[in-house]
This record gives sequence, C-alpha cells and structure tokens, in this order.
Amino acid sequence: MNILYRYGERGNLTFALPVRKQSQFYYPASFRSNFVEGFKSYGDKFHIISSHMRFNKAEVEKVMSADSFYFSILRHPVPMMESIFNYYKHLKIFKNFSTLNDYLDYNLRKNPLSDNNYGHNLLTFDFGIDNTLTEASPDVDRKAQKAIAAIEKDFHLILISEYFDESMILLRHELCWSLDDVLSFKLNTRAKTTPISPSTAEKIKKWNALDWRIYLHFNGTFWKKVDSLVGREQMEEELAELRQLQALLTDICLQDGGAVHPSKIQDGSLKPYQSGGAVVQGYNLNPDLDKTIRAGCEKLITPELQYTAHTYRKQFPVDVEKTDKKEKLKNADGKMIKPDDKKVKKPKPKDLTRVAGVTQNKYHGMETEG
Repeated sequence: MNILYRYGERGNLTFALPVRKQSQFYYPASFRSNFVEGFKSYGDKFHIISSHMRFNKAEVEKVMSADSFYFSILRHPVPMMESIFNYYKHLKIFKNFSTLNDYLDYNLRKNPLSDNNYGHNLLTFDFGIDNTLTEASPDVDRKAQKAIAAIEKDFHLILISEYFDESMILLRHELCWSLDDVLSFKLNTRAKTTPISPSTAEKIKKWNALDWRIYLHFNGTFWKKVDSLVGREQMEEELAELRQLQALLTDICLQDGGAVHPSKIQDGSLKPYQSGGAVVQGYNLNPDLDKTIRAGCEKLITPELQYTAHTYRKQFPVDVEKTDKKEKLKNADGKMIKPDDKKVKKPKPKDLTRVAGVTQNKYHGMETEG
C-alpha cells in the first residue's frame, strides 16, 4: 500500500478510496462501486484502487478503466493464520480459544463453516470465492482448481509475500517502473510471533485447504514468471542493488536502524494501529534531517491508515457531491451495510496509468513491506 500511495502521489494519480473516510471498502461485504468516494463524480477515471476489499471484478470494473492492471499478493497460510489469530483475538470466532491449536481442533472436529471469513480460507474469501471447504470436503481439489482458474482469469499477476523483494522486482518489470519506485521499509511488523509446531501447521493446511492449494499453485507460477520475464541472474543482481539502496535509506532515515516497539515511537502520528494481542512496530526518524529529506523519509514509514487519511484529504479537500454522501450503501442482496471498521483518525516503457492492486490481509499485523 505504501508503495502504491507514494507512486500515485508522485504522479498526481487519483485513488479510489472508501466512502466516508473508512479504511476498508465495507469489508467483509462484497465490493460495490458505490463504496468508492466520489464515484458519481469520477466514474471510471480513478487510476489506483488498493484499499482492502472482498473482490468483485464486475463492480471493480465500474470504477477502473478496461486497460487496468490487476495484481495481488499472497501470504503463506500457516504464518498468516497465526497472525490473524493474534491480531483479531477480540473477535467472537477467536476469543473463546486460548491458543490457535485449540481453535483448530474445535473447528476441524465441529466443522462450523458459515460466517467465518477471518478464520477460514481468508485468501479465498478475499478473492470473492466461496471459502466454506476443508480438506475433508467433497471435491476439494476440483473446487480449488476452479478457484485458481477464476483468479488467473481476473488477475494479471499474483505475487508472494515471503519473497517480497523479488515480488517488487517482478512487479516493476511488469509495469516498467524504476527500482526506486519499489523501495520500501517493512511495515506492520510485529514485535514477536508465536512459534507454530509442525502438527499445528498441518492442521492449518487442512482447515484452510483452499488457501493452501491456491498458495502452492501461485508460488509455482510466480517463479515461472520470474524466469520468463526477469531471469534468475538478473533477479539476483537487482535484489543486491535494491537491498543496497534499502540499507542506504535506513542509514539516512532511521534513528534506531530499524523498527521499534510502539511505546518508543516519538511521533504519535506515525504510530501504527494496534489490535488484539499483536504489538505492531513502527519507526523513528533521524532528528537531524533537513526538511526535504525528512519529508521523503516520513512517507516511507507512514502507516497505511495515516497514508489513507492523507490521500483522502489531498484528493477531497472539500466535500464530494452530496449525492455520494447521502447514498445508502447496499450489498448485492439489497441489504443495508453498516461499516464494521473504524474510521481513519487524523494523525497528531509502459506508462502505467491505472493499477488495481488488490491487497490481501493488510490488517493482521502481518510482516509486509510497502
């Protein structure tokens, strides 16, 4: 998200943002075009859509032009499940279980498959696909292949979080970006994670059988794409250059040389959102930076919610059309939708013009970059 926000801001591009200063597109409701602020004014003139959503291609296409480039990024289902359990421990589906293993044992035994998007096949759910399957479900392999085919039809590129630097290099080749365009610091890193035993990992894979098959497939296609578009030798050269630039930026920008506990963040406006049992780290800037360099460094460490708020204020300095503000939000079944996420608090060469960077699971305190 941070990479897309910075790229869009440099190019003066417009973002499709959630209405009423929400941080997500009324998730977990299926995305609809009227969830976008100013949709009636902009139509399909937005350049980038990247806030968290449950994907609905037909509705996204109403917001983005036909030549938009669609990409997403997947995280390994095992560490993702551990992250979700800790980050969303306050939710009803998790709060009665003291450990992730207890949660998995109960669900694999009882198999309660309804109303469980955060704790069951979340990647599948976010792609807008039915997530109510486990390893024991009939035709799980056939249905997984159907889900994979749907994702391949809708998306030009699927990246892998565990190979984030490689993913950014692959993305830059797809979009003809420079290496500077994909420079970033790790955001949303947690202070500590809970170790996962091999037996618990296997339970996660069984409970999230669709996610596991989807991840395995796209982890394979990712490396095939690397071979065909970049090549392993050039990838290694660009990785070395990218990491050298990241190290240089770290020396220039960061006071402590890396992420710090949220209690040690000096500027409260740069403190990431905290949730559940997760402790999400942030950064302090070097105090002796000149104004121009400080501004650039600050953008690199600005958390997602704060950058969303900044982009909203810049893009909508005055109220958007009253018709957009007053429009009642309904889902595909015609039912009224109430926002379940917090409002964003104001913090104390191919010429890419449109990108649909559909984010996956950005609110888990997951270790991501960009």
